[in-house]
Amino acid sequence: MQPRMIGSMSPAGFQTRLVSALYTDAMLLADEARSYFDDRSRRDRDTLPPVARVAFSCESLKVTTRLMHVIAWLLTRRAVDAGELSPRAALDPSRRLGEAPLVDRTVVNKLPARARALVAASVALHRRAAALDRAYVTEEPAQSPALAMQQRLAASL
Repeated sequence: MQPRMIGSMSPAGFQTRLVSALYTDAMLLADEARSYFDDRSRRDRDTLPPVARVAFSCESLKVTTRLMHVIAWLLTRRAVDAGELSPRAALDPSRRLGEAPLVDRTVVNKLPARARALVAASVALHRRAAALDRAYVTEEPAQSPALAMQQRLAASL
């Protein structure tokens, strides 16, 4: 079955663009998280009680884990797009998106505002990657509001 063309771009082309945009977002967020958790968070962390400091450290590791799962998955998708890896090989469970660590809202709500924002951003990024990952497995384009609108417009023309 031929992929349906929307304008001049196939669904696979949309996915490639989504992967590229997500990769940029992931790298920017990784740099922001590294900068905060390595340098700037010391002052925030030092104001917390001992148990909250441990929770702070755990949440920073969870942010890093989410980001590394997403970045590894995105590098796999880029390898497929570059022809360095077959689409079938990319579906191997070892190359799929890793599970995101769970968020304990009770703990996260007690963290400094910047840490909470980074936790939320890493969760949102992982969810975006998971939606694309599911789209690749089902071999259907990721359904974003913009893509759905383009499909409706193409169908009406």
